[in-house]
Amino acid sequence: MSAVPFLLIAAVAYLLGSIPWGYLLVRVFRHQDIRAIGSGNIGATNVVRSGARGLGALTFLLDALKGWIAVIFATGVLPMLPARWVQHDAAYTLHVGVAASLAALCALLGHLFPPWLGFRGGKGVATAFGVFLALSWPVALLSLGVFLVGLLGFRVVSAASMLAAVAIIAAAFALPPGLGRGWAELTAFTLGPALVILKHEGNIRRLLAGTEPGIGKAA
Repeated sequence: MSAVPFLLIAAVAYLLGSIPWGYLLVRVFRHQDIRAIGSGNIGATNVVRSGARGLGALTFLLDALKGWIAVIFATGVLPMLPARWVQHDAAYTLHVGVAASLAALCALLGHLFPPWLGFRGGKGVATAFGVFLALSWPVALLSLGVFLVGLLGFRVVSAASMLAAVAIIAAAFALPPGLGRGWAELTAFTLGPALVILKHEGNIRRLLAGTEPGIGKAA
């Protein structure tokens, strides 16, 4: 198969993922720069902590949606491409899995490193949920359950988010192949959560120091 479809999918997914919804919503509706408020993060948690709970919820929804759309685009675009680029051979199913996983990682990278904001983006929790929901909904829903349990237990969003990321990795290896366990999917389910955890480096330091803000506290 030609490399052209994969380059197209990677570019579109990255650009979709790079849409900084938290930044845009706060700029448009509150005329503020979310990067100058609280933790300075453009994600839903910091938007909520800025006092805009509705915009925070919308930020989470839109960040998740852009990740979901990127993966759905990847799986839907292959059948529409010219035959000289895409061969419907015995490996076609593998190609679809590779395309979807590539889109998942590129959308997440777009959110983490958006060119419009000097490559300083969010932490990827909502976008990761969106891409994994499209890749394998059982894994995504399990991670959501782990997040909610962790949030109730620790009352700290960052800790619950990292627990959910670890759950994605564990669940992806535990589930049978039919639920999204090809090598390409496993790569996405491993690297994606790892990137999310790495973006929480500052949160990890604050958790260890006992200074990480919990629910209802200022960042």
